[in-house]
Amino acid sequence: MQFKVPEPKTDSASSTPSVSMLTQWPVQLKLVPINAPYFQDADLLIAADCVPFAYPDFHRDFLKGKVVVVGCPKLDDVQYYKEKLTEIFKTNSIKSVTVPYMEVPCCFGLVKVTEDAIAASGKNIPFKKVKIGIRGDIKPEAEDRTFSHPRTFAHPH
Repeated sequence: MQFKVPEPKTDSASSTPSVSMLTQWPVQLKLVPINAPYFQDADLLIAADCVPFAYPDFHRDFLKGKVVVVGCPKLDDVQYYKEKLTEIFKTNSIKSVTVPYMEVPCCFGLVKVTEDAIAASGKNIPFKKVKIGIRGDIKPEAEDRTFSHPRTFAHPH
């Protein structure tokens, strides 16, 4: 697909350089150490690889204040993702998990593997998924929920 991009509006705000909200490296799920100190008491962002390209305000709206890992459920080994995320959840005190993913069918695999990893960890972790359209808009999604083991959902207080 190819899209026509609207011309940016010129004003004083657009000439101000953006600031990266990235707080750690590496970001690829395959490369992050399970026991990295930045995972302790972290709000974890598990982003599909394409999301930062499609969603124009990714740093401001998603990344700010979070630790991020990225991956692609279509191109990578999702069983490996499940095992690694399970160990990250077991080993660290993750405060919350947010998964921005693309609206394309294969991308929901990242949501599923994250839910499975939270369940396998045996922990109750607040979980939010955000569906991003291929044109960079946020699509309607279910409300926030806490995912708890075994496979039950409870609304946070």
